[in-house]
Amino acid sequence: MKYGLIGKKLKHSYSKIIHEKLGYYNYDLIELNDDELETFLKKKDFNGINVTVPYKQKVIPYLNALSKEAIMCNSVNTIVNENGNLVGYNTDFLGFNDLLKYNNIDVYNKKIMVLGTGGSAQSISKLLNSLSVKQIIFVSSSNKKGSISYQDIDKYCYDIDILINTTPKEMFPNNEQIIVSIDNFDNLSCVIDIIYNPLNTNLLLQAKQKGIKAINGLYMLVSQALYSAEYFLNNHCTNKHTKNKIYEELVNEKENIVLIGMPSCGKSTIGKKLAKKLNKEFYDIDNLIANKINMNICDYINKYGEEEFRKIEHEVIKQIYKQNSLVIATGGGTILNEKNVLLLKQNSKLFFIDRDIQNLHFDVTRPLSSTYEKLVELYNQRYDLYNKYCDYKIDGNQSICKIINTIVRRRNK
Repeated sequence: MKYGLIGKKLKHSYSKIIHEKLGYYNYDLIELNDDELETFLKKKDFNGINVTVPYKQKVIPYLNALSKEAIMCNSVNTIVNENGNLVGYNTDFLGFNDLLKYNNIDVYNKKIMVLGTGGSAQSISKLLNSLSVKQIIFVSSSNKKGSISYQDIDKYCYDIDILINTTPKEMFPNNEQIIVSIDNFDNLSCVIDIIYNPLNTNLLLQAKQKGIKAINGLYMLVSQALYSAEYFLNNHCTNKHTKNKIYEELVNEKENIVLIGMPSCGKSTIGKKLAKKLNKEFYDIDNLIANKINMNICDYINKYGEEEFRKIEHEVIKQIYKQNSLVIATGGGTILNEKNVLLLKQNSKLFFIDRDIQNLHFDVTRPLSSTYEKLVELYNQRYDLYNKYCDYKIDGNQSICKIINTIVRRRNK
């Protein structure tokens, strides 16, 4: 291996994609257990590696030299093999600074709470202090000196300006975990979670529901990776344009597009064509349900009722919401269960195909919209929910081609 990433669990990682987008080298993901770390580092069989949790501090005793940022942060996320000498660098410091700049986040004189006390937390706190924040409160699950416990958060959270999560608590595949509730954070202006898979953790979704700025760690990941590449290659192979381009490409590649709206608004037809255009995989929730129950949905609802159908619908969504690079056509009633919406929003943007009632069609094979009167009733019941949960509303009365082009333009904003 010449270049790669070491860590304990790496199935969540996008680092290989980012580094190989530069086109200079192949990049491997190497999962190591604690008892394998020393042997790997002493063997020195690499040109350059990145380091992720839980090894950003554990690698330090095996290195021959450290950069000033690595010493300051007591954390290493980049190691370069210089003729047998292992030199450790910290590019998280610069990557987080770039994330703040890209998202126009001003931390000057702000009171900040940082969840976690590991390598990433140390790097971020050093950067924050260099930008003259007012105070940093660390939260630890292991009662580390200088930190508070999670049980004590409510005593300190009332005047926190910015909340930053540096732990892997809600990271894939543990998407359903919730690290903290922000209900009592009365002064929050921004929540940052350095997790990037899923794109929106439950922490970030809480913030979005309250209208608070919510930022994931993807831009930081891209930025620190490109700084690492410069150390690997001993040159300045990257620039701001490259950084932004790779970030935007990665968002477009990984983010799902979910279509919501009334029955007969065209979600499935639009979804298939959109998936083909964007080179994404297409899923139709109703088709997945039919395959799961091994019978016609109409027959299932008539036999077992809508409530049982909604349970199956939720189970199907739980099976796919962690995946990336999808176009998903939902059933008309998917939004009736807010849990469905919150799961889908972790990796997706929701597009409401808003077609006028007079352009919708009832269907005798659909028990919930088998007559025009039932269709109108559903429309009145659900319309406000579509508007509430969508990220973008699309005029569904246009041609399919125009709808697709509008979705593509909107998602790139």
